[in-house]
Amino acid sequence: MAKNFNEYAARFPKDVQRLLRQMRATIKKAAPGADEVISYQVPAFKMRRMLVWYAAHTKHIGFYPGASGIKAFKKELAGYKLAKGSVRFPFDEPLPLDVITRIVKFRVKEQG
Repeated sequence: MAKNFNEYAARFPKDVQRLLRQMRATIKKAAPGADEVISYQVPAFKMRRMLVWYAAHTKHIGFYPGASGIKAFKKELAGYKLAKGSVRFPFDEPLPLDVITRIVKFRVKEQG
């Protein structure tokens, strides 16, 4: 079980590690006051409450901004596989870092 981001990312191939680092840097920049944690055995960021989680899977990066984050950006995420509180970003496509940034900022605003 990973204790931090580096331990978590080290389990994956280099190309997946690069995507995880992109996610991490994008989230940190969008929520500079957030604390980085491991929650549910995956990397996450929290402020007063949890903001977002993200994780590598077999063929995609899962991003978990909660139901409100998905609902508010449903149009921007239309090309991706969605669930109530998550979205899948395939490994073979560039991460939509601008949309991820906006979702994280939205989640920060929700926390007041």
